[in-house]
Amino acid sequence: MSDLPIQSIKELSELHPKPADLHFQYGTAGFRTLGSTLDSVVFRVGLLAGLRSKKLDGKTIGVMVTASHNPEEDNGVKLVDPRGEMLEASWETHATVIANAPTTDALIDALEAVVRNAKIDLSKPAKVVYARDTRRSGPALISALENGFKALGAEGRNAGVTTTPILHYLVKAINTKDTSESYGEDSEEGYFKKLSQSFKKLTAGKVKPEPLIIDCANGVGALAAAKFATHLGETLPLTLANTAISTPGALNNVCGADFVKTMQRLPSGLVDHLKPGQRACSLDGDADRLMYYYLDERGSFHMLDGDKIATLVAAFIVDLVKNAGLDSEIKVGVVQTAYANGASTKYLAERLPVKCVSTGVKHLHHAAEHYDIGVYFEANGHGTVLFSQPTQERFANYEPSTPAQSTALNHLINLTQLINQTVGDALSDMLLVEVVLAHKSYTGVEWNSLYADLPNRLVKVVVSNRAAFKTEDAERRLVSPQGLQAKIDELVRKYEGGRSFVRPSGTEDVVRVYAEAALKAQSDELAFRVAGLVYDEAGGDASKRPKEFLP
Repeated sequence: MSDLPIQSIKELSELHPKPADLHFQYGTAGFRTLGSTLDSVVFRVGLLAGLRSKKLDGKTIGVMVTASHNPEEDNGVKLVDPRGEMLEASWETHATVIANAPTTDALIDALEAVVRNAKIDLSKPAKVVYARDTRRSGPALISALENGFKALGAEGRNAGVTTTPILHYLVKAINTKDTSESYGEDSEEGYFKKLSQSFKKLTAGKVKPEPLIIDCANGVGALAAAKFATHLGETLPLTLANTAISTPGALNNVCGADFVKTMQRLPSGLVDHLKPGQRACSLDGDADRLMYYYLDERGSFHMLDGDKIATLVAAFIVDLVKNAGLDSEIKVGVVQTAYANGASTKYLAERLPVKCVSTGVKHLHHAAEHYDIGVYFEANGHGTVLFSQPTQERFANYEPSTPAQSTALNHLINLTQLINQTVGDALSDMLLVEVVLAHKSYTGVEWNSLYADLPNRLVKVVVSNRAAFKTEDAERRLVSPQGLQAKIDELVRKYEGGRSFVRPSGTEDVVRVYAEAALKAQSDELAFRVAGLVYDEAGGDASKRPKEFLP
């Protein structure tokens, strides 16, 4: 068992000193903050990725430099485990400790502690595949990351500028190469080929769709969508909007999935181009979130968010499993968070099991793995479908007894190839939605009419200490501050169809308040009344109490 290359780490670490006044936290999305402050963090993530690979016998680890839907001045970095999944939770702590070591000597002590505690054999090889989005801070941060690999002697493979889901795909494809669980060719081209071929098989014989407009958020999704357009050709004509990836300040600015979801209106670039009834969708800055929408005949905006996608997809898969004659042995389930619209939960619960978990992709992904086929989508448009390995083997070995069963089975097999099962993938999910719409002959209007969303409102309250707010029951109820939940319950009872919950943000010093009610005015009023309770509880200055927080 060799030792850490201390001299090499020392020399390169001195080029990437930690800012003395900043504390970094590895959260659901990895480290994420102003790109200008992340140099030392990204260097250290390079070291940690090498150690993680050594711990896992030289399997390839992924590193993505991105800040997704955040403003352009932000950036971030996250690690991806060998099967394309998020970093194992226990290593998030290692990441946070290593990122915050104040000096080079403290960093070496922290690295040695990880080696000791995780029982890492340093003689093992270290392999990492890495990529970045289109942010201008990206190249400098990639350079810091590469110094981290160099310091530890890790072998790096640069996947260049690509989407987060493609990086996840590459990690799994590299690690399953030449095995019975091979995930596909370990190249970007392999990804486009795999998904577009599956799409063509799934839509063969269906009516050719009208062109789909994609708002690319002026981000890396524009590059990937353009490549998809050439692979798909006339089977799905794509019209790309907001593709200005080199225009300063354009990324996620008045466009993208997060803008559409929070503002509930068309992104810039589409306002004068979307015809009534035409389908359109938005990606976010790294193409892992998806939001669909359309305008009706009167020009009113209608959003089809993650909840609408989950209901469309889950109901389709349940039907296919039944039509294949496999419904007695393959169980399909849906995972949501408390942010899921109550109407979507009701619609789904009448058709299949639904589980509510805490906010955060890792919670959803983990819960979805407990089903034979697990569907999960956050309301923000991040989600995917997981097919367990035994389920995929069952598909391969199953002998249908009728032509209808055979057709349904082939559709299920092709879905396992179309869907990026490693992570939420906006472009893969977009193709999945288009498949279901083609099979059902649905327009956006018909899809939207599956159920009517309950009016809802999301409000942020700035607090000095979000840690004072603690929750239980998948974040649907507060246990602290004491007595606040009882006041919220009392308020909710006054509203027809009322539901509200309060949870601290995982990334900033705010508390988020969500409310639903039978009427829009009531959902707004309930949200602001609950926000007022939170504001008072957090010891806010009454003179600065936001005007819209009703008494």
